Amino acid sequence: MDQTFMKEKPIFRLLLSMSLPMVISMTVNSLYNIVDSYFVAQISEDAMTALSLVYPIQNLVNAVTIGFGIGINSVIAYYLGAQDQHKADTAASQGMFWNIIHGLILTVGCIAVMPVFLRMFTDNEAVISLGLRYSRIVFAFSIIIAMGITYEKIFQSVGRMSVSMISMLAGCLTNIVLDPVMIFGLGPFPAMGIEGAALATGIGQTVTLVIYIAVHLARPLPVRVSRKSLSWQKSIIAKLYAIGIPATLNMALASVLISSLNAILAAYSQIYVVVLGVYYKLQTFLYLPANGVVQGMRPLIGYNYGAGEHKRVRQIYAITLAMILVIMAAGTLLCLLFPGQLIGLFTTNPETIQAGTLALRVICAGFIVSSVSVTSSGALEGLGMGMPSLMISLLRYGIIIIPAAFILSRTAGPSGVWHAFWLTELITAVFSFLIYRRATRGISGKNGEKS
Repeated sequence: MDQTFMKEKPIFRLLLSMSLPMVISMTVNSLYNIVDSYFVAQISEDAMTALSLVYPIQNLVNAVTIGFGIGINSVIAYYLGAQDQHKADTAASQGMFWNIIHGLILTVGCIAVMPVFLRMFTDNEAVISLGLRYSRIVFAFSIIIAMGITYEKIFQSVGRMSVSMISMLAGCLTNIVLDPVMIFGLGPFPAMGIEGAALATGIGQTVTLVIYIAVHLARPLPVRVSRKSLSWQKSIIAKLYAIGIPATLNMALASVLISSLNAILAAYSQIYVVVLGVYYKLQTFLYLPANGVVQGMRPLIGYNYGAGEHKRVRQIYAITLAMILVIMAAGTLLCLLFPGQLIGLFTTNPETIQAGTLALRVICAGFIVSSVSVTSSGALEGLGMGMPSLMISLLRYGIIIIPAAFILSRTAGPSGVWHAFWLTELITAVFSFLIYRRATRGISGKNGEKS
């Protein structure tokens, strides 16, 4: 199938057509995150606390499967741009095989570690019990997640963004509908409480995978996932992991960050742990749509890099940055105007709402400037430059923010943790731009100009 449209169509319209379906699906995914938490919060504040404590390990599952999926996406797009069909097929088939293995390992490992993990942050037996009941079901679907993510990245690598959108929308909407039905017991369904929330999530993920498989069988892709293409090619496997491991670490660092901040905030009050958990649910309304733009960018920038269209690579980066800036500016405005109403979606506790209002108003100061880090990191992954992308994430999720949060909390209390967010985004944005420029300095344009 001819994929040359990726290097021929006008960039803005092409990027919009590639990213808009993903922005829509990511926005609905954000809505699912918030609706899911909203219904869990109706059970009790202990249930919401349990969800907040389990979230870092859920993020780890996503980090491993999505991170490796980014490697699959980048390698396929590169080989398609270089007109090497055999290697593109091999990358798709090997990617599916290894991500299934990752899902199996995550199922066993995450379920085994949860009792110890939860007790690191709370001695409240009710919270621990709720966390274990939720996590055992959620993590049982890790293989389903791994397969669904792999198909998502394969479809995206060949420009089939509408299929990704439909599959993700179907899964998220299934989850949203089933949440109240299975949590509170509607119709023939018994009231399952927090287990119902977990099962609704797993069923939604299964629906997404089923749609991908059905479309794959009905309409052949430009790349093939087959046993025949599952030949052992060390160079391709190495390339998948060379991009996938840094991308995984990029996302896994968020789990380390949330757990570290939970430990700092828990010393003051459980209220601040809830506020942090609510913030991470709310910020998905910004960062998931922004990630949708990045997902539209990755195959374009990878394909054009593989095809030697380096001038277009630079233009794709600039237009993506502008689009993400608009998203972040809108989010900043919402958090400044309606912080109390946003926090109030998840709790009726006046102290929690007051603390959350302050947190949102402080943290949102870093949203706009974070556009540089988000765009640079995603572009580097699309170009197959995993290590420079990892450097950006290390700065953003560890090297700067954790020490800053610890030090500022000692001088300003919990609000010091919130100030660490915008300070980190500002410093990281400067370094991100410099890292991106340095990493891409050797990319020459078609006429020999430097990028």
